[in-house]
Amino acid sequence: MQLDDAATILGRADFFEICDAEQRRLLAFASERKKFRPGSVIYASGDQPEGAHVLVSGTVSSTQDGAENNPYLIHEVGAVLGAMALVIPKPRPVTIRAIDAVETLFVPRTAFMKLANQYPDLAGRAADRIRRELTSYLGAIEGSRGRFSKG
Repeated sequence: MQLDDAATILGRADFFEICDAEQRRLLAFASERKKFRPGSVIYASGDQPEGAHVLVSGTVSSTQDGAENNPYLIHEVGAVLGAMALVIPKPRPVTIRAIDAVETLFVPRTAFMKLANQYPDLAGRAADRIRRELTSYLGAIEGSRGRFSKG
């Protein structure tokens, strides 16, 4: 994969809209193309993350422990798998598995954090982006709370 191709992929990934074109090129330079066969685990729940994957092609499933029979399928080119891992080194909350042949662009946390340290405004945009996503997620959970009852 050429550097410009990797930068274009990052440009299509919604999380990386917080980066300008030069920052995406720097991340692209540090990124690595990875290929996974059908059924391969891209990462497992509980794994210590080293970065995030950007979906280039294929379909993946996302499952939480105990919910393997109800996977969430992701096939959108540019979907970022594990964006939080770029800034927070907490264990993975879900397992991501390749459904068919999958290609990703792996962005190491070390590269993202180095860039964030060089560009404090990028770090601020990353924090704002994560805060918005968490607030939205928590709002969706709160809105659903009344629909469920204890069995």
